[in-house]
Amino acid sequence: MPSLPESSLDKTLVALADPTRRAILARLVDGEARMTEVAAPFGISLNAVSKHVRLLERAGLVHRQIQGREHRLSFVGAPLHEAGDWIDYYRRFWDARLAGLEQFLERRATEKQPKPKRGPRS
Repeated sequence: MPSLPESSLDKTLVALADPTRRAILARLVDGEARMTEVAAPFGISLNAVSKHVRLLERAGLVHRQIQGREHRLSFVGAPLHEAGDWIDYYRRFWDARLAGLEQFLERRATEKQPKPKRGPRS
C-alpha cells in the first residue's frame, strides 16, 4: 500500500467533498487568480469563499501569495496525486479480488453442469 499519512489524505478528501471547493480548484487549474476573481462566480460572500480557500490551503491544494491587499491563488496538484495513488491501490486490490471471485464462480458453474447422457450402445 502506498505510504501516505492518513491526516494528509483526510484533509484532501474533506477538501474535495464540497462542490464549491471543487469549483474553486477547477478555476485554479486554468491558472493563478486573484481571490476576488475566484469568488466572483459564486453567490456567496467573499468571506465565505475565503473560508473555503483556507480549507483548500490546509489540504495543500492551494497556495496563496499575498502582495499588499491582493491575494493571488494557485493550484497545487501534489495532494491529488497522493490521493489518486491511494485510490488506485484499492482499485487494483478490488479488481483482483473480484476477478478471482468471477473465476471461482465460473469454475463452480462448470463443475455443476450435468454431464451429457449417452444413448444405449448398439
